[in-house]
Amino acid sequence: MGSRLGALTLAWGLALGATPGFAAVLCDDGAVWLRGDFGKVRFGVDVADDAAERARGLMFVEDMPSSRGMLFVYPSAQPVAFWMKNTLIGLDMIFADETGVVQKVHANAIPGDLTAIEGGGDIRYVLEINGGLAAQMGIQPGAQLRHPAIEGAAWPCE
Repeated sequence: MGSRLGALTLAWGLALGATPGFAAVLCDDGAVWLRGDFGKVRFGVDVADDAAERARGLMFVEDMPSSRGMLFVYPSAQPVAFWMKNTLIGLDMIFADETGVVQKVHANAIPGDLTAIEGGGDIRYVLEINGGLAAQMGIQPGAQLRHPAIEGAAWPCE
């Protein structure tokens, strides 16, 4: 089972843009990296870093490639909650603190559901990806995000 998981992680890493051996991990505004026990993976992202962009999020998006997501950036750590109003695709929400360390993963948010999905009290970054990917990849609390917008990151851009 362990080698199967390793092969799956490598396959996902390559499919999502990781370099063989994961030697070079570049930072740019259009991508977020995650690392953890599963290895390293990359998602191309749109960044929502103002109130209007965060309010719209992924509403009305009909389809999103598995290698894409949206990174929500707040001006400071705070309690955050999301809902799925006008959201047409299932999503995983990855909530991270001031340093980009994942605090909570909410799996498979239901399209159109108006129930509040709370991320926690000290959240500054939220990554939304297609529903089910976080579990398939092994993304869980303790993983680290890397992106130029993450100031004072546990895994900083070089």
